Amino acid sequence: MKAKGEYVLRFGDSALVLAQRTAAWVAHAPVMEEDVALANVALDLFGQARLWLDYAGEIEAEGRDADRLVFHRDASAYRNVLLVEQPNGNFADTMVRGFFYDAWAALAYGRLTGSNDERIAAVAAKSAKETAYHLRRSEDWLVRLGDGTELSHERAQCAVDELWRFTGELFLGDEVDAEMVACGIGFDPQALREPWLQRVSAALATATLVKPGDGWMQRGGKQGRHSEALGYLLAEMQVLPRSYPEAVW
Repeated sequence: MKAKGEYVLRFGDSALVLAQRTAAWVAHAPVMEEDVALANVALDLFGQARLWLDYAGEIEAEGRDADRLVFHRDASAYRNVLLVEQPNGNFADTMVRGFFYDAWAALAYGRLTGSNDERIAAVAAKSAKETAYHLRRSEDWLVRLGDGTELSHERAQCAVDELWRFTGELFLGDEVDAEMVACGIGFDPQALREPWLQRVSAALATATLVKPGDGWMQRGGKQGRHSEALGYLLAEMQVLPRSYPEAVW
């Protein structure tokens, strides 16, 4: 089923791209404990990506495993949401981006554990446990930064204002989502919007941050239309296997 392959790719690609962004902080975090924490989060996300992408390759049935899908696709073939490909920026940018995604992923995986596709339900169940930790951590940092110093508050608010326009895509459905709902495999993205807003609004209030108003939202990542940021990320990530396609360890 082509739609199911596309659907699974979206979760795998989003986890992969966020993992790559998060891993870039290793050895650059503000404190040593964060080097360890960010590395662990990135490893969790890489693990989730492998599970999703291996399954996507099996559905596709063209002999591509997770490694082939990761290292030998161009940006237009990626199906991640735009939020996760945004540059790391400063630490507040990274934590706000992570919180927005974690709050959505926790809800999404919760819904997918009830999928009638046993493989999807199993991957979602494993991912949900890891995401619960990610969400607690990113929400804690949101509050610490927002309700911290004048500088940390300013940077956190700027990050919220800048990244908010990428959150609307999380709740936009298309024909792939509709087919997955009809088959009992997936969920309606719009159904996650209110519980996500409740969690995010409460956290922003605790952090003394202002929630941006609803306005025009960026979209297109799930259909393969990405910002130039993804191209740079993939160029760095794929340079070795692209240069030496037959190399093995």
